[in-house]
Amino acid sequence: MSQIADRVDAENAARPGAPTTHPEFDRLVRTMWRLRQPDGCPWDREQTHRTITKNMVEEAYEAVEAIEAGDDAHLVEELGDVLEQVVLHAQIAADEGRFTIDDVVRGLNEKLVRRHPHVFGEHAAAGDGGEVQDIWDEVKAAERAASGAGERSHGLLDSVPASLPALMQCQKISKRAAKAGFEWEDVAGVWAKVAEERAEFEREQPGSPERAAEFGDLLFALVNVARWEGIDAEEALAHANRKFRRRWRAMEEVASRDGVELGSLSTERLNELWDRAKEEEPR
Repeated sequence: MSQIADRVDAENAARPGAPTTHPEFDRLVRTMWRLRQPDGCPWDREQTHRTITKNMVEEAYEAVEAIEAGDDAHLVEELGDVLEQVVLHAQIAADEGRFTIDDVVRGLNEKLVRRHPHVFGEHAAAGDGGEVQDIWDEVKAAERAASGAGERSHGLLDSVPASLPALMQCQKISKRAAKAGFEWEDVAGVWAKVAEERAEFEREQPGSPERAAEFGDLLFALVNVARWEGIDAEEALAHANRKFRRRWRAMEEVASRDGVELGSLSTERLNELWDRAKEEEPR
């Protein structure tokens, strides 16, 4: 694969406007290396892959928040924080003699080339995103077969990371199951499933583990409604969260001008403030 990657890189480099060297990246790698030296930073030297696992997740979410805000300066900073996690993990591994940042970058580049035969190979050019997805699925299947994974028991959902946020994981699981034929005939059938799950939820004792489990089933069914409607459930809920935050902040501002705390207001007054914030919100 390295020979193909070399050929592709030579062709890419010959294209007008192609990126060349990135000295700042090398500088970053050296800085991280220095921080992990015996006379470097005690905190950085103490870290392991496991101790900074949550940092990777947190930095990724903060980068997404900057994207949603359309704040380029903040996004530059947050992407840097994400990159810091990648470089630190690679340096930890390098110090243990396991792999280096070059292995990470090389593996990523080869995978990008391998999974885009419609760009770098003999495969016909893809006409749309759907065709690209089909190509990716074919390449991934070939990769599993080449690695021997196809000979092992490889379940349909095994490649969906269990560490994904529950809503995002649910979307991926339901999409793959549907692609395998485990699907309703129409969206009306999905709504019927929602009604069924709600009824099962309401039959269970409030506060019981069984009721909580049924609520999970209800959420799962609603995610399938979103899939049928072409809605990204994760993005839809994120939008609802932002909207609620925005309206609540407007309520706080009104209460502050009136010299009162929201917690001291009646439910009726809170609802009035909510309706006002909703009406005054730009459409």
